[in-house]
Amino acid sequence: MVHHVCVSDRFGWLVPAGLWDVAEPLIEKPAVRPQGGGRARSDDEAVFAAVVFVLVTGCPWRKLPPIFGASWQTVHRRYGQWTRAGLWRRLHRRVLDDLGVEGMLDWSRTVVDAASVRAKKGGTTRGQTLSTEARRAANSTC
Repeated sequence: MVHHVCVSDRFGWLVPAGLWDVAEPLIEKPAVRPQGGGRARSDDEAVFAAVVFVLVTGCPWRKLPPIFGASWQTVHRRYGQWTRAGLWRRLHRRVLDDLGVEGMLDWSRTVVDAASVRAKKGGTTRGQTLSTEARRAANSTC
């Protein structure tokens, strides 16, 4: 008997059922191994919850609790695969689109982080560049 881990039941405190409903169709299904065999793939729902746990709590990958039913190596590997596949960008966009359609976004309070927005026309003056060369620290014992 295969036990299916359901995020909405076991990990609802971490991943709202609605978020998994949006994320699930965005996750590419793995190719079937033509030779068959091998270990059964860890459940995407449980791995998704484990990734969210690491990202929200700051827990090191190697300290991932066993409640998710997947090893830290599997969760880390799947996180990398999903990142390279653009899952997080697509999930973010989909959530924003869904919230926008439902009129749940208040764009009057939008903030743009200037550090991440490219200045296409460039600036007229440059700020002072701080030196990174090694030098002696000031003596604070005097």
